Amino acid sequence: MIEAGDRVLLVGEGREFFVKAGQGNLGTDKGQIDLASLVGKSGGEAVTTHNGSEFTIRIPRPTDFFTYGKRSGAPMLPKDIGLVIAYTGMNHNDDVLDAGTGSGIAAIYFGGVARRVKTYEIRPEFSALAMKNITESKLLNVEAIAKDFLDSEGLFDVVHLDLQIQPEHVTHAFSRLRSGGYLACYTPFLEQMAIVVDAATPLFREVHTHELIEREMTRSKRGTRPSTSVSHSGYVTIARK
Repeated sequence: MIEAGDRVLLVGEGREFFVKAGQGNLGTDKGQIDLASLVGKSGGEAVTTHNGSEFTIRIPRPTDFFTYGKRSGAPMLPKDIGLVIAYTGMNHNDDVLDAGTGSGIAAIYFGGVARRVKTYEIRPEFSALAMKNITESKLLNVEAIAKDFLDSEGLFDVVHLDLQIQPEHVTHAFSRLRSGGYLACYTPFLEQMAIVVDAATPLFREVHTHELIEREMTRSKRGTRPSTSVSHSGYVTIARK
């Protein structure tokens, strides 16, 4: 059941709106919606504007926070986050240490999979924004900490880094991992990837790097083919302790 202050997605009439249930009105070209009318409803129910246009209520998922959540910079793409989850085997038994929180989008994805997520961000203003997104996602197992990753403590099953990685970050990640755990490092450039690989190879049993490329399929009257645009976003290096 939706409570006041909850984020919801309203979908209909070729439109989508990411709103908070509660006080105020949402003005659209299809009419106004009283946001208080969302309180007490559930996902899948309908609301109507003052002139009769209908919108369906959706409970937001991590993909919606990627699209509509407030950002402090460019977050990792869902396909890249998915590779980290898949290649580390992240699951509901795992404690995850994330660093380079940014807007908190990766931490939100991880929080839907793992038992517990601690995400470190050295910039307090970014950490505060991330915590706002995390709170709105209603994930109680994700904690945003405004500190340097190098100050992190404890043992984890997965460590994920999305920051300006230096050898000391890799060394510290190794010390934070349980035996058999995984380090995943996102790097946008080959030079940064080389820093990760060179630092990880003497420490970890396995080190593998994956280029992150995605091509969408397009279909028209002429036929179906891959899109001519290639979405290269960077590299993820996976290392196992």
